[in-house]
Amino acid sequence: MKSLELFSGAGGLAKGLELAGFEHSAFVEFNKDACASLRRNFEPDKVFEGDIRDFDFRRLSDIDVVAGGPPCQPFSLGGKHGANNDSRDMFPYAINAIETLTPKAFVFENVKGLLRESFSEYFRYIILRLTFPDAHPALKATWREHFKSLDKINFDTYSGIKYRVQRTLVDAADYGVPQCRERVVIVGVRSDMEAIWKFPPPTHSEERLLWDKFVTGSYWERHEVPKAHRETCRNGLLPRINDLRNTFGFFEPELKPWRTVRDALEGVPDPRSKHSIPDHIFRDLARTYPGHTGSDYDLPAKTVKAGGHGVPGGENMIRFHDGSVRYFTVLEGKRIQTFPDDYHITGAWTEAMRQIGNAVPVLLGEQIGKALIQKIAPQPRFGIPSVPVLVSSNGRNSVPTNGAEGEMVLLDKPNPKAAKRLAKPVSYRKQPPTKKLNGHGKPKKAVRNHVSRAKHAKPVN
Repeated sequence: MKSLELFSGAGGLAKGLELAGFEHSAFVEFNKDACASLRRNFEPDKVFEGDIRDFDFRRLSDIDVVAGGPPCQPFSLGGKHGANNDSRDMFPYAINAIETLTPKAFVFENVKGLLRESFSEYFRYIILRLTFPDAHPALKATWREHFKSLDKINFDTYSGIKYRVQRTLVDAADYGVPQCRERVVIVGVRSDMEAIWKFPPPTHSEERLLWDKFVTGSYWERHEVPKAHRETCRNGLLPRINDLRNTFGFFEPELKPWRTVRDALEGVPDPRSKHSIPDHIFRDLARTYPGHTGSDYDLPAKTVKAGGHGVPGGENMIRFHDGSVRYFTVLEGKRIQTFPDDYHITGAWTEAMRQIGNAVPVLLGEQIGKALIQKIAPQPRFGIPSVPVLVSSNGRNSVPTNGAEGEMVLLDKPNPKAAKRLAKPVSYRKQPPTKKLNGHGKPKKAVRNHVSRAKHAKPVN
């Protein structure tokens, strides 16, 4: 299964999809430092450093999945909130990739701010554009005018390229990432695929972490934390703990506990100690003030961010049991975002942490990829040969049939940029007529007016 990575950043989603079983065909990224990171961790020749508007998608073929994170600054709560009026809005170019390559599926990730009420109409427009990527606007039409025309399209009767699109707000902590990170994930599956996408169910929960901390104490025992250093159940938590006891009784919550900063950094030495880890360098001068308190050591980290004016220190500091704080090292930042320890993030600390903050957690990308590959991977069909999809001279996607030579079955409306792709033969092949046999085991000949020959046959003595 081949994938194309757009707005790749440092490669968090790309690494997750690779671990899930996808093979990367190309990476498209504008930032030079992020491109340097991609070249260190993937095949350097596949990295396109430059503007997505200068990348020719027609050079690729047989792309199964297009994935990426279009720049989030237009929608970020910490940004300028420009949405479609922001020149950094790259969704239209992502949609162009979908139209040109017609992949089996696509995966896009963006910030929670995309769901803000002020962006709701434009977000609906994005979803419709992804649903009908080849439904172009009229000449000089505004996006609102195009939105109205797209909103009138009947999905079932539309004959062009179309995708079943779902968007889900997820918290990475619910999937084993040691970080509370809410993001919007948009997944589309091509309409001719016999697959209904469902986001994988959560595997971890806050309830289980509270249970392990304050009901059984197994969290502290697992980390061999002395009782004097354990977190106490504050008054605000008591009602929740009592509810947990009443709800589950003697049975523990089914899901795994949220992973904490302590869980993520298990086995990592203190950066001030002697070690030989190149990206685990101590940074001093971390300070706290209201609203800038750091990530609690025994909770999932706050969302690691990459601000427009440097890295926000509060989300990139650890706060220990005694109230002391220090900055995360690059290695620790990678652990929080579930990058492998040997994954190279280039650049100085500020630049490296910016790349890490912009990334999709690798573990989240892997779980999305595994769920997706189960839906779109070709299933073996014994005794049925695969039928390639051809692109005819007029640019229409077609499949050869058992009819006359050159006869085609059209799949989509004309699309001059259509790429070659595979289709499931049982969905489009014309079945040969069933041959009826006479009493001697030979095929019966057709009779005019469809009258059975047996009706005119002479009796047998």
